[in-house]
Amino acid sequence: MPRLIGILGGTFDPIHYGHLRPALEVWQGLGLDEIRLIPLRDPPHRGRPRVDAEQRLHMVRLAVADQAGFVVDDRELRREGLSYTLDTLRSLRAEMRDEVHFCILLGSDALLGFPDWHEPDEVLRLAHMIVMHRPGERVSGVPSLQTLLRQHQTRDPSRLRNKAAGAILFHPVTQLEISATAIRAMLASGESPRFLLPDPVLTYMQQQGLYN
Repeated sequence: MPRLIGILGGTFDPIHYGHLRPALEVWQGLGLDEIRLIPLRDPPHRGRPRVDAEQRLHMVRLAVADQAGFVVDDRELRREGLSYTLDTLRSLRAEMRDEVHFCILLGSDALLGFPDWHEPDEVLRLAHMIVMHRPGERVSGVPSLQTLLRQHQTRDPSRLRNKAAGAILFHPVTQLEISATAIRAMLASGESPRFLLPDPVLTYMQQQGLYN
């Protein structure tokens, strides 16, 4: 039986419960063997992170230090250039055996932009996709996305283990309306973002004077 590894990439600038709670629900609900959090150095579809790579990496490690099944992976911070999902998958596949299936975790908003990703067809050749969405939420998008969904969408979670890649599975999760932008704004204005992110992360940010 192949192992299932969920991949959650992001700038995590900073990491918060809006990242962590949906990932935990996917891990539990679909029986994934591991959630791998991969901070990005230079995301191609958004601005550069506010704080440096080592600080963001440290915050992610603090956030999941006591969570079984969650692993922090720094490969994208060690690699120069834009952080493309395809390059991450190729790197992971090169070092892991074929008995591992990869599942990219992303939200509904990110799915809408998937046709514009770097070589999306090749991404689906190497991995499944798990779309974390609100219960009952409907996703519409450009014709190219609708074509991908017709070809790849499944309602059967067993396909994640029975096939090596290529399935798009929607999984309902608790959607927390938390944004890193709002947290940074709170810190800059002297307000507390406590209860929006793990206390160890908040303590570290305050000690380092991040986002002030």
